[in-house]
Amino acid sequence: MKLLNRSALSVKPTQAFLDWINSLEPTVGDDDLTLDDVDRESTVYLIPEMDTPESLEAFVRERYMEILESELRAWEEDERQWPETLDWALFQRFVNVEHSYLAIDLDDEAPLEVAEVDDSLLLEIEQD
Repeated sequence: MKLLNRSALSVKPTQAFLDWINSLEPTVGDDDLTLDDVDRESTVYLIPEMDTPESLEAFVRERYMEILESELRAWEEDERQWPETLDWALFQRFVNVEHSYLAIDLDDEAPLEVAEVDDSLLLEIEQD
């Protein structure tokens, strides 16, 4: 077990985000996604260690657009399909953010690897 020098944000979709996702490809009845369905697709972002609520809020406010765009892109690559206004209010309506002070790596065998995020790779993985 290794303690990482990071905190973590777990980003979970809200009903408003789910409604937007379901509007992308209208379906009938039981074919719509549910919050349980999309909750399994939630994202964890490693962030610098945050030890006060004020520092966490400042960090999230500074980086919310990156997170919001990443979450939207995970469901729809075509930015023309995104909501017209991307702002702090939309971020707050579309996602719930949960903070964890500690990030612990339970994998004692594989070393951590660092790679730049390539949005096209994320889309390929999700489609598999």
